[in-house]
Amino acid sequence: MSTKNVEEEAANMMMCCASCGTAEVDDIKLKTCTACKSVRYCSIKCQKEHRPQHKRACKKWAAELHNEILFRQPESTNEGDCPICFLPISLDQTKSTLMLCCSKVICNGCAYSNDIRIYQESLEPTCPFCRHPDPESKDEEIRNIMKRVELNDPIAMVQMGLRRYETGDYESAFKYVNKAAKLGDAGAHYQLACFYFEGKGVEKDAKKEVYHLEQAAIGGHPKARYNLGVKEEENGRRGRAVKHWIIAATLGYDSSLDALKVCFRGGLVSKEDFAAALRAHQAAIEATKSPQREAAEEARNER
Repeated sequence: MSTKNVEEEAANMMMCCASCGTAEVDDIKLKTCTACKSVRYCSIKCQKEHRPQHKRACKKWAAELHNEILFRQPESTNEGDCPICFLPISLDQTKSTLMLCCSKVICNGCAYSNDIRIYQESLEPTCPFCRHPDPESKDEEIRNIMKRVELNDPIAMVQMGLRRYETGDYESAFKYVNKAAKLGDAGAHYQLACFYFEGKGVEKDAKKEVYHLEQAAIGGHPKARYNLGVKEEENGRRGRAVKHWIIAATLGYDSSLDALKVCFRGGLVSKEDFAAALRAHQAAIEATKSPQREAAEEARNER
């Protein structure tokens, strides 16, 4: 069967109930199978009756759909861009700062420019983005975070969870991070994977660890993507491991590039694929550079 015929058949399957053949009209709304997204039903009764016939294909199609989503190259990392200069945030966390008053990650270049402005104009220290005054104590810092938590800010929830974790209150930490993950935050999914790996605040669960690593990776978290590659390599699925590492290297993650170097030397990655990953990695690094950021780095090194 040609690709065109397959596409036509798939389209036809979505136009009518897979069990009874009822077409979707104004008074009949079809619901899509939540697992494979490939067939639709006019009622729960039809879905249950069709289940024995659909079960095997559903599992196959669901796996294919999952892999398609999982191995899709993200447009950027979960860190995104600096909201002031609009350049990508570096994966080196020493080159940016999370402002707890507004939950914005500001690159060192913009933060340094703000420091210069404050010094030259003899102003009180404020956030480079929202101009909120800098906190004068840890208590005020916590109050700023909680204000963001009350606004359902997932980044603030993760920060609150990490602070609870540092005090040994693992159950409370898990609750904060779990809520942030439900809001779709990739960083929260990565932290949840760590919770399930360590078994702190929740029972160890390898399946849930992998699930949250995958959700974080889909959201552009390069370390989660790298860790998935490590797990796949440990399980003997080197092809999948290489795919993960190529995606993470393309986002600028150094450890993934190092893993690909080893694979290249071992003949597991072609010269063309390794060269492409190397170029993409370098491009991702270059995209995070600017004269302002370089000036900030020089000023920090002089201290």
